[in-house]
Amino acid sequence: MSDLKSNIAVALALSPAVHAATKADSPIVDLQGAGSATVVINTGAIAGAGDYTISLRHGDAADLTGDAAATGADLIGTFPATLAADTSYAVGYRGNKRYVRAVITKNSGTSIAAGATIVKGSLALRGAV
Repeated sequence: MSDLKSNIAVALALSPAVHAATKADSPIVDLQGAGSATVVINTGAIAGAGDYTISLRHGDAADLTGDAAATGADLIGTFPATLAADTSYAVGYRGNKRYVRAVITKNSGTSIAAGATIVKGSLALRGAV
């Protein structure tokens, strides 16, 4: 069996917690040195008939000033229209921006238990992260 761990790096993209509001200040992840990236989202309970969405912001500035939503050609797959309880999602990023951030948005409801990780891959193609 091949060794996957030596060829990836993981970064916290959204702290696992119960989120009762939009979380737009999650950690900014630097993709330098990675040839590919995937956002992995895990959800738990959703309270109060909650409707939450997840998106990925990307940009060239380290503080993500001037960032934009990663959409269409920047993504491999799509984020769900609404997050479901007790579910895992994975969406690939193929955009050409250096920095990304996961944003969870509260549309309605009370809270959602959720967290996200960005898996950086193809490290051998671009050098160590």
